[in-house]
Amino acid sequence: MAGPTHRMLHTARLRSAGYDEQEKRLEIAFHDGRMKTYRGVPAEVARRFFSSPNPASFWEDRIAEEYPVDEGRAPAAQDAASKLEDLFRKP
Repeated sequence: MAGPTHRMLHTARLRSAGYDEQEKRLEIAFHDGRMKTYRGVPAEVARRFFSSPNPASFWEDRIAEEYPVDEGRAPAAQDAASKLEDLFRKP
């Protein structure tokens, strides 16, 4: 099963995230290679997360402890993309 398409997030902790509206599943990839998949996340919560000026704070306050989570590792291709992005990220 393929996951949702991820959007890059420009925060110190969160690398990217994707939302599957049909499954109500929010995937968040972290810069350290972890991947968390939150189940049962309403579309409105996901929309607010993506439009938040600080997605990391929104995640901590409104998502992290509110929804069931599965944890794993981000796919290797995303890890490689993250390393390139980190290399060329503006300070």
